[in-house]
Amino acid sequence: MMRKYFLVGASAFVLGAGTVAYFNHPAHAEVAAPSAESFRMLELFGDVEDIIEKQYVTPVDEKKLIQSAIDGMLTSLDPHSGYLNPADYSDMRDQTRGQYGGLGLEVTGDEGAVKVVSPMDDTPAAKAGLQPGDFITAIDNQSVIGLNLNDAVKKMRGNVGQPITLTIVRPGKDPFDVKLVREAIDVKSAKGHMEGDYGYLRVSAFDENTTDQAIAALKALQVKDPHMKGLVLDLRNNPGGLLDQAVGISSMFLNGGEVVSQRGRDPKDIERYNARADGDMTHGLPMVVLINSGTASAAEIVSGALKDRHRAAIVGLTSFGKGSVQTVIPLHNGEDGALKLTTARYYTPSGGSIQKTGIEPDLEVAASTEQAEQVANEAFEFSEASFSNALNAEEGKERRGAHHPAEAPPTGFDPKKDFQLSRALDVLKYGSVEATPKLPAPKPKIANLLGPKFPAGGAPPDPNAKPATAHP
Repeated sequence: MMRKYFLVGASAFVLGAGTVAYFNHPAHAEVAAPSAESFRMLELFGDVEDIIEKQYVTPVDEKKLIQSAIDGMLTSLDPHSGYLNPADYSDMRDQTRGQYGGLGLEVTGDEGAVKVVSPMDDTPAAKAGLQPGDFITAIDNQSVIGLNLNDAVKKMRGNVGQPITLTIVRPGKDPFDVKLVREAIDVKSAKGHMEGDYGYLRVSAFDENTTDQAIAALKALQVKDPHMKGLVLDLRNNPGGLLDQAVGISSMFLNGGEVVSQRGRDPKDIERYNARADGDMTHGLPMVVLINSGTASAAEIVSGALKDRHRAAIVGLTSFGKGSVQTVIPLHNGEDGALKLTTARYYTPSGGSIQKTGIEPDLEVAASTEQAEQVANEAFEFSEASFSNALNAEEGKERRGAHHPAEAPPTGFDPKKDFQLSRALDVLKYGSVEATPKLPAPKPKIANLLGPKFPAGGAPPDPNAKPATAHP
């Protein structure tokens, strides 16, 4: 039987990064019969398609036209629903195995542009310094403003070893070019090392191998230092992954109990996922979880579970805020691609949805003074809430607005060091967030006035594109 995938990932497309999926057998919900109005609109669609085919200035590809119409219907619902053509569907299934070819970059569409969700560790994108929230405005000096996201992604794909130049617009900076070389990427999604007496476990994504890799990495740390005093779990810039792997990672630090619940349209349609009994490999060792605005979806499940279960303190910046689940439904056994449809929200053990609001840290810490200023300027924030058609937070909660973070690197702090990690280690050393001496809050600064989102000198504008990026 063809499987159906439950997606909890951050974005629509991945260039060498993992898509999040949970595998299950298809379920068939009862639906109302189509109304007379539905039949009338379907007839209207056929009339429009017929007019385009006969009267458009150049011959059209009827198959591509209809596929685009299907995609448009789905993307109008929310940022994460969409149509996967057969090639994209095949790529998605390959990506869950943790082996990819490309840039190591996860992207989504925003106001007619391509926006970076997260670069993956040790990939061309990460090594080039790309950051969450960057806009890709041109590829090999050709504008992608207004281009369909599918087509923009195809331009970034290519043969291993083939170079590519991306034009990047980053808020507060002049546009700049980044040259990369496409690679065959085999992402190791979990690895660790010691930071003095404390263990450090980095989980960059959730693919089929993540839990096994994380268990091996943690066991290696325990062998290296049997008297390890605490552990930092780093989920920064983790865009999500397989739901079962998120439950697996949570189980490494919990002894049974709920990790996450998934709830669909029907209030009675609830699925609960629990940690393994006696699963805590660290036997209650003190923990800190590092998060930031690039921590999304399945990574937020882990963060929320460990926070709600009072298993770990959370340090960093508020997470992305993607609390919805997408189901990938194959069409004709995948021969005609698949639908990616939002079908549920997920909830942390306390019963709260993080959709649009994100996981808030116990100790808010910016990585740099520049990042602190970005948080202070709401216009720079990139999160689920920044999508105009994002699914609403069910409980009426709102994401915290522009503000100055509680802490940022003080004057004289070595910029080559990781300030957020330093503060996480401080929390472990002092035993709790409350006992950790607080640093002076960064002094407020007046945000620089910026011009348009895509300033002069950036990618050449598409003369046929509508001004989707203009601000009223």
